[in-house]
Amino acid sequence: MSLPLAQPPKKLCIVRLSALGDVTHAVPVVRAIQAQWPETEITWVCATLEHKLLRLIEGVRFEVLDKKSGLKGYLGLRKKLAGERFDVMLQMQTSSRANLTGACVRADIKVGWDEARAREFHQWFMTDAIPATPFEHQVQGHLAFARTIGLDADEPVWNFPVAQAEAQFANEVMPGQQPALLISPCSSHPARNWRAERYAAVADHAVNALGMQVVLSGGPSEAEISFGAQIEAAMKAPVNNMIGKDTLPQLVAMVQRADVVLSPDSGPAHLANAMATPVVALHASTWSRRSGPYHSLHLCVDRFAEAARKYRECEPEELRWGTRIEDPGVMDLIEVDAVIEKLEAALQPGAAR
Repeated sequence: MSLPLAQPPKKLCIVRLSALGDVTHAVPVVRAIQAQWPETEITWVCATLEHKLLRLIEGVRFEVLDKKSGLKGYLGLRKKLAGERFDVMLQMQTSSRANLTGACVRADIKVGWDEARAREFHQWFMTDAIPATPFEHQVQGHLAFARTIGLDADEPVWNFPVAQAEAQFANEVMPGQQPALLISPCSSHPARNWRAERYAAVADHAVNALGMQVVLSGGPSEAEISFGAQIEAAMKAPVNNMIGKDTLPQLVAMVQRADVVLSPDSGPAHLANAMATPVVALHASTWSRRSGPYHSLHLCVDRFAEAARKYRECEPEELRWGTRIEDPGVMDLIEVDAVIEKLEAALQPGAAR
């Protein structure tokens, strides 16, 4: 077999374990396969947390790897897949953990990232690679896997399912017709987080000047709960603090119900984008040109160029694609007034492209 494929494969496996934003980027590849090769059997190997998000996607068989299980987990996956051979494996993650996972999958063709974006000997585990495309957004990078195997996939389609119970939950959290701002303040990378008092200032403006209701959302970790409490304490206006109180499917419903989502570079920003909700995303540690919410790039407050000049003494284009600038204070380059300006723009008709 060679690429692009002359005919649809019978069995295809996707390896994209994590994280939430990245598995969200991979969903349009599944939708392209389902639309153009409806007879192809799709298996997706993902991690435990991400499966909670993905499990409602119809027509996909999921194999779940517990990343905490170590060697036992890989051996279990290899044993489970021992009797299967796939025509194609799409490995959309380059970490050593993902490379070991892909090694457990028997496939005639194994497609990975190009050498410039590969990490940790990724290319050694692959038979083929997507084209090297400078300055490519991560959504288009993932869609390149679909194009490489022979699919037409220019623009992403998500169609994330939302169950009725989750939709009802979101409507109870954000009741009535009052416009809602959902703030998901924490990234899994602490260096991407903005200051609590700055989130509070924007939230107060949303309530007092824009007539919005404000909801805080986040995971159940002590760090996130503590950070949410700091925002709540710094606010003068009322806020519904839901941090640690919702599930991932409920989060999908909440970002769909919200009129605007405010977030750093994190999974919820990409989930909101997938649900066609405008996102005001905060970027200084990372570059929105690569990892901003795909349809809300015009709403991002991006100070990555300033960060590159201040902390790396170079222009952003001189850095390796995907570089993170995680120096202390980098997110302080983002001003409250700039975020408020984008929030007001996000409320205009047609803000979500």
